[in-house]
Amino acid sequence: MKNLFKYIGENWKAMIAILAVLIIQAYCDLSLPGYTSDIVNVGIQQGGIDESIPDALAREDMDKLLLFVESKDADIVKDAYELTDTGYDYDGSVYVLKNKVAEDEDKVSELSDILGKPMLFVTGIESGSDMTAKLEDSMKKNIKTSITEQAQKKVDEAAAQMTDEQKAALAVSPELAKKQAEAEKQAQAQIDDQLKKVDAADMYELFEMIPDGQRTEVVEQIEDKLSDMPDAMIDQAATVYIKDAYKNLNMDTDKLQNHYLLSTGGKMISLALLGMIANILVGFMASRVGASTGRRMRSRVFKKVVGFSNNEFDKFSTASLITRSTNDIQQVQLLTVMLLRMVLYAPIMAIGGIYKVFHTNVSMSWIIGLAVVLISLVVIFLFAVAMPKFKILQNLVDKLNLVTREILTGLPVIRAFSTEKHEEERFDTANRNLTRTQLFVNRAMTFMMPIMMLVMNGIAVLIVWTGAHGINDGEMQVGDMMAFIQYTMQIIFSFLILSMISVMLPRAAVSANRIEEVLKSETIIRDPETHKELPEKTKGVLRFNHVCFRYPGANEDVLHNIDFEAEPGQTTAIIGSTGSGKSTLVNLIPRFYDVTEGSITLDGVDIRHVTQHDLRDKLGYVLQKGVLFSGNVASNIMYGNPQGNESEMIEAAEIAQAVEFIEGKPKKYESPISQGGNNVSGGQKQRLSIARAIAKHPDVFIFDDSFSALDYKTDIALRKALKEKTADSTVLIVAQRISTILHAEQIIVLDDGEIAGIGTHQELLKNCGVYRQIAESQLSEEEIKAGMEDVCTDHAGKGDGSHE
Repeated sequence: MKNLFKYIGENWKAMIAILAVLIIQAYCDLSLPGYTSDIVNVGIQQGGIDESIPDALAREDMDKLLLFVESKDADIVKDAYELTDTGYDYDGSVYVLKNKVAEDEDKVSELSDILGKPMLFVTGIESGSDMTAKLEDSMKKNIKTSITEQAQKKVDEAAAQMTDEQKAALAVSPELAKKQAEAEKQAQAQIDDQLKKVDAADMYELFEMIPDGQRTEVVEQIEDKLSDMPDAMIDQAATVYIKDAYKNLNMDTDKLQNHYLLSTGGKMISLALLGMIANILVGFMASRVGASTGRRMRSRVFKKVVGFSNNEFDKFSTASLITRSTNDIQQVQLLTVMLLRMVLYAPIMAIGGIYKVFHTNVSMSWIIGLAVVLISLVVIFLFAVAMPKFKILQNLVDKLNLVTREILTGLPVIRAFSTEKHEEERFDTANRNLTRTQLFVNRAMTFMMPIMMLVMNGIAVLIVWTGAHGINDGEMQVGDMMAFIQYTMQIIFSFLILSMISVMLPRAAVSANRIEEVLKSETIIRDPETHKELPEKTKGVLRFNHVCFRYPGANEDVLHNIDFEAEPGQTTAIIGSTGSGKSTLVNLIPRFYDVTEGSITLDGVDIRHVTQHDLRDKLGYVLQKGVLFSGNVASNIMYGNPQGNESEMIEAAEIAQAVEFIEGKPKKYESPISQGGNNVSGGQKQRLSIARAIAKHPDVFIFDDSFSALDYKTDIALRKALKEKTADSTVLIVAQRISTILHAEQIIVLDDGEIAGIGTHQELLKNCGVYRQIAESQLSEEEIKAGMEDVCTDHAGKGDGSHE
């Protein structure tokens, strides 16, 4: 996992830019549910009225409102408004909210707290509900009772204050009695008038009839009864009051509603467009980062692999290196894009969604916690099940690539031995193992999606169920529930993305580790920190000084005490039985391996003290198995000398005896060469490989059994031309046939990794038993006898032809 994030972290600058754009995108996505809620709550239910206190209201409405406001608060309200007679299509005075008050949020909040419940009272009174009618009847009854009781009290007090003399005088004087009766009649008439006024009065007139102290008590009693009422209902009642107040001022409330809907909808469209642009930009940037990450990793792996010695190629199979360079890097690249596009976005959305949820409705936040717990359980289960499979998946891809490559490259052999059935079974086994593992992983992913959708839909149903009760109880509005659902889905979707990535992450982590194994592998063959320079005019004197070599991890040396010198202008041949170490010996010269003991020098400089590039620049190496590259004949011949001209190319082809078949092709030197040279024969492939080495003009030629696929006539002609071309160069030839090296100036006989003899053909026939055995297996008795005595004239001519 560390390696994976290390590769991704190399693009930290781009990640910061992407993070900034993702924040913009998240802001847009998180804002849309809020605007949806506003359209439903304010734009539709509240008629576009989004203020908590009226910006303007008629004087009569203000007087009604202040009936339910305490005197100290009434002064605050009056101070916040100014009375005017202009600016509105209304006959009468209008209270208008002062601008400085409207801009002061704290002042508006204070006024909202003061006027909230009074606006609810007025709205309730104006609604004419049964509750209002009952309250009105109760107040009338109480007022009439109070008036009657006060009148009776005054009569009783007047009667109590009369003396006995007054009572006696009233009894004996008809006139006084008559006056008393008229006074009582007038008093009763006044009481009847007051009672009639009470019966005819509305709620506001009734409240005006009540003394201030009693009115305050009544308002407090009403507030106590409404203390459990949710704030949402108070806000909705205030909105209804404000809308009615605007209608009383003859304001076009439909226009206000349309303006709010259009302006809010316009904001939503703008945010949606901005979010779309941000999404496109993030996709573009993430794709570029992913592509650059893949390109950079492929470049590093390629450079590393190009610098591998044969030891590293023995450690990493070709099939594995191909998989690591393609499939593994593709896995990391794909995950990089997903991490930048989705994983970085998910926590931003989750955190932002939770923040928005707590500002929408805290009472249902437990639903979010339940959803997160359920998703986490699913992810942990899938992670535990799928993780072991991901670890072996890439190894199975390696195995399939290996089997496929072996079958395709060895198809002629398979057909020759009629083992198609066996190879089909091998491929089928590797294919079934990979398919079985991939199916298991894919089924785990397939299982995850319906579970996640079940969780999401179940949570949505739970929110609607809980929210419906909240709406019924007046604790929240419909728009709030809609916004809560959207926020919850955004949060759950964020965790869903994280869960999907958590399942894919192990495979990419395994791929990153496999890539890191290649990049961090210690290359045995390295350039020295302080290197020496070879002479500008290299002579080409190659010296083996008591060289021993064993392969890494082996217990025994394969070469023992190899000591000889190859000089320019001479041909040094190396011969021996199969497995004697011939190819191993010449592989030490270009430093495909380094010697275990001793040293190899070129013009007196230890080849380990010069750079590999400088050393190999002096060498012309023709492998035992000719290797050609896709392109054409010209590109393959001039592979080691891309700056060379056409004459050099033709000369190299002539020396390598390749002109005849090249000229026979329709496009001649422009004739295409397929991958690996599969469209040319083995002899043509070897001749083109030899021409490639000749065109390079090296100081040292190394031919590792490079003439084995040539017929005898072509072999003689090629070596004769080569002798003329390499008159000033050092030539090393590894051969199986004695006829190829018959007239070499120096022949080295290898036997089980040791030098069994060094000398000319004649000397070795006399002094080296191993060489004599090889000669007896290839030459006739007359040729051997002539070689031991002297070269016969006809044989000498033949030998000269073969050497010269």
